[in-house]
Amino acid sequence: MNTDLITYYKDRAKEYEKIYLKPERQDDLLSSTTILQELFANKSVIEIACGTGYWTEKISKSANSIFATDINKTVIEIAEQKDFSNAQVTFGLADIFNFKPDNKYDSLFGGFIWSHIQLQDLDKFLNTVNKFVLPGGTIVFIDNNFVEGSNHSITNIDEQGNSFQTRKLDNGTTHLVLKNFPTENFLRKKLSNIATDIQFINLTYFWILSYRPLEEYNG
Repeated sequence: MNTDLITYYKDRAKEYEKIYLKPERQDDLLSSTTILQELFANKSVIEIACGTGYWTEKISKSANSIFATDINKTVIEIAEQKDFSNAQVTFGLADIFNFKPDNKYDSLFGGFIWSHIQLQDLDKFLNTVNKFVLPGGTIVFIDNNFVEGSNHSITNIDEQGNSFQTRKLDNGTTHLVLKNFPTENFLRKKLSNIATDIQFINLTYFWILSYRPLEEYNG
């Protein structure tokens, strides 16, 4: 069983957006799109873990510009084929933990990346992304709530409390995928000393978090 997230998303690239076809999630997807378009209206945005560009395309309808990054070239090649006529969109190959963008941005967006960060690496992760935005800039994450019957079951929890799901792809490979499901209380506590203007929107299948890094954590 493969435990490498990079390999998993490389192999999953062509079937990735099937997840957005689930009937029960359609209302949440519409609500999330509206919320994110409002948050990024007329902003310069750096997107991390853009994947196949599903959300890049959505937020490009209102953002001024987007620099969308991912560690996987395979998904970027799919994302580049989408229609981004409403905004200036560029792509870059980047490992978030070893990447220093040339510019800072009004906003940072991370779609479904928080859940794939190990709990023991969250402080390092937040310290990194906070430095990507301008003073007064906004960080925004969207991710999954765990809903029985809609999500894959949790099949393993490690000593640090990280949870994992066993997933099988169309090519027949099986992967043990890191997937954490933080509570609102956990998120607020994690940000309490490094952020201000923390906003949490809890939908049925997704949650959206936005905040502004405190100046001393903004680099």
